[in-house]
Amino acid sequence: MDSQSGVATSRKRSSGINLSRMRKSYALKPLAIGIASVFLSACGEEKQDAQIYTSLEDCKRDFPDAVERCDAAYKTATEEAMRTSPRFNSEYDCEYEFGANQCRTVNTNSGSVFMPFMAGFMVSQLLSPNRYYSQPLYTSYSPYSSYRSRWVTADGNVFSGDIRKRNYKVGSDTLKPKPTVNRTMKRGGFGSSVRAKSSWGSSSRKGSWGG
Repeated sequence: MDSQSGVATSRKRSSGINLSRMRKSYALKPLAIGIASVFLSACGEEKQDAQIYTSLEDCKRDFPDAVERCDAAYKTATEEAMRTSPRFNSEYDCEYEFGANQCRTVNTNSGSVFMPFMAGFMVSQLLSPNRYYSQPLYTSYSPYSSYRSRWVTADGNVFSGDIRKRNYKVGSDTLKPKPTVNRTMKRGGFGSSVRAKSSWGSSSRKGSWGG
């Protein structure tokens, strides 16, 4: 997947993942190595194993025979972050949602915007001979956030448990490509999207704030 045309690199930091802000107490646990299994849940929805990493090195450690795929998965996630990340007109609005020093300035064709740092990336079926999946994930350190210290996708889907949890079973909705973001949000807008998905479920939520 290609990143959005006209987007330049961050003026504040060059790293795609804000590792220095990840809480030190959240130590990584070894993840099982192997091809992700696919199973049918009780409701009939097909789900897949997925892992979350906060660094490229951790992915390579778990998949020493697939380091090139880890590189590609990380690159895909960072490109998707540029394309799908929530955008704000002001740093204050962005930090209200994600916490102090958790946002970066990015130049776009329509001017400068503020985006949250990618806190991690999710991969699924990394060893699949056909196609693997990767997407960026975020978290918040803001006291005003309903998803503080929890993993959240660019379109507002929050995962159960806190950011110490790294192994999930995810459905097809989670693995779908996220919409390209073409407009900015106001303070509290992303939190509203999260609360809406928590209340009605992602499958019943129609439309997107990104268009």
